[in-house]
Amino acid sequence: MPKPTIRQLEYFLAVAETLHFRKAAERLNVSQPTLSDQVKELEYRLGVALLERSRQTVQLTSVGEELLKRARYLLRDLDDLCDAAQSAKGMLGGRLRLGVAPTVGPYLLPHVIPLLHQKYPELKLHIREDRSRALEQTLREGLHDLVLTALPVEDDSFGVMALYEEPLLIGMSREHPLANKKVIELEDLRNEEVLSLGIGHRLFEQIQQLCLELGAVVQVDYEGTSLDTLRQMVGMKMGISFFPSLYVRSEMINDPQVVARAVPLKAARRKVGLVWRKNSPRSSDYLAFGADIIGGIKDKIDPSLTLLSDQA
Repeated sequence: MPKPTIRQLEYFLAVAETLHFRKAAERLNVSQPTLSDQVKELEYRLGVALLERSRQTVQLTSVGEELLKRARYLLRDLDDLCDAAQSAKGMLGGRLRLGVAPTVGPYLLPHVIPLLHQKYPELKLHIREDRSRALEQTLREGLHDLVLTALPVEDDSFGVMALYEEPLLIGMSREHPLANKKVIELEDLRNEEVLSLGIGHRLFEQIQQLCLELGAVVQVDYEGTSLDTLRQMVGMKMGISFFPSLYVRSEMINDPQVVARAVPLKAARRKVGLVWRKNSPRSSDYLAFGADIIGGIKDKIDPSLTLLSDQA
């Protein structure tokens, strides 16, 4: 019996991730009949049913769920093989699948992407946003090559390069009793109701820890889905919250409904960095990529940032 082809595994992966043949075909830019025939051929070669099909739905069988994990790792290793060949050429080129945390990417990347494209004209960046915890999992599975996220990450299989550290500022409605204070004291925040992003964002975890130290209370009835949503909730006087300084500089500074104030607490800071699989053959490229990001933001964005170059 012939062995499955790489193309058949890619087709299966697309269907498994979309659970929809038409959407999978559109993603791969192939016809739906071609996709369906190749997935059937894959099942024939393996001798097992990978999918349960009906007129309305597509679902993975239990065998399909197990083999999906293996297919992802096989394709990841193939990508690593191609990356090793690309890295041997001594240049950062080709496709780079970059996962970015939504509390980081939109406020950093616009400042550095033009520089990166200028320095690496052959580089094709594929950027996808997701929550930090989800990004770590998709990085393990090979769906991303590199992740830009808040640190720390707790996985010894990852390589890490810290890029910068930034303050977390308190955002509040302009009508809040503390809004007229230029400096917020720690005791001012005791028992304050604090809004947060949902579980899966590293900022959620940090806000929880800060509230423990400050004696503030995280509201469990309201969760923001983005920093913009959180800012709007703060402007509606539903509570206060913590915002990264890059976001404040980009989106809050001219908002007539909210103000941001510094907090005299060492823990009210966060590190942002790049994360990749430690065994990736492009690790040296990623370090160079990180150094270019640091060079691109130096003296250009927010003076409150502390640029870093430590590796872990």
